[in-house]
Amino acid sequence: MNEQQAAAFHMADIRDKRPTRRRAVAVGEFLPGPEAFATVIERRLPKGDALVMAEIAGLQGAKMASQLMPLCHPLALELVRVRCVPVAARSVIRVYCECATEARTGVEMEALAGVNAALLTLYDLSKPVQPALTISGVRLLFKEGGKKGLWIHPDGMEDDEREHYRPHDLARLDGVPCAVITLSDRASGGEYVDRSGPELVAGLQRLGAELAHVEVLPDGIDPLVERLRKLSDEGVRICLCTGGTGLGRRDVTPEALRMVADRQVEGLAELLRVESAKHTPLAWLSRAEVVQIGPMLAFALPGSPRAARQCMDILAPLLAHALAMVDGRPHA
Repeated sequence: MNEQQAAAFHMADIRDKRPTRRRAVAVGEFLPGPEAFATVIERRLPKGDALVMAEIAGLQGAKMASQLMPLCHPLALELVRVRCVPVAARSVIRVYCECATEARTGVEMEALAGVNAALLTLYDLSKPVQPALTISGVRLLFKEGGKKGLWIHPDGMEDDEREHYRPHDLARLDGVPCAVITLSDRASGGEYVDRSGPELVAGLQRLGAELAHVEVLPDGIDPLVERLRKLSDEGVRICLCTGGTGLGRRDVTPEALRMVADRQVEGLAELLRVESAKHTPLAWLSRAEVVQIGPMLAFALPGSPRAARQCMDILAPLLAHALAMVDGRPHA
């Protein structure tokens, strides 16, 4: 194999991704036929209790996913649950595997490996009484976590599956008026095209927000102060500012926010630095700031596209809850 061919296979580089809580549930069916079905659920198979052994095998299969699939990242799983649910009306056994952890990549392959291991064990223990066996319908039921939040298989979920697993999505900002302001002398002067603002716009749109205002302003205090006051008066609830948080002479975005603030939100500002530092130690040089201006939350975020994207991922799970607190509404 030459060098070019060898390079065709590689594990995905996930070093720049932020660890988040991940969960996935996979499902599949074992079809033993009516007679063997009764033998399985009554636990009368010659090799022993197939349902118990299948659940144990599913646990082991989920933990071995990276050994079975060469490009699958090894993950330290924090939860594996396997369920075998007999469906008497169709003489099938429905098998579920739920996996969860906090990581930079998802756990769907672990859930699928667990389901397959459990199904194959059911097959192995049932074949002495019925060789005509079928495994069917193996699929990912849903996954959650990461910047994209919840994904549910297009075939959907049954009501009892939703009730049991309760898929959790990011709290959305449907219809919430938001603004994005880029602070940059060079971008406002046309020397380069702003790429940080569009990252924030895309992140807000993923949450369903209404983009009421998008603008590029030169660095400086007075224009930003005036704009922030106007946006708050117009009912904008979230304003994300990118740029002007460094140590340069013209980096004064935090000062502008503090000048117009009714109160500072120190916790969110510190969260941005702590989480961003997991990607780069340079995050500690950022003077990220979060303030409340009337009913509006205003954020001073770093000016690079990568940093803006990372900050949006950090804030996405919290924005709707923060607005609920500002409004005095109950929040999950």
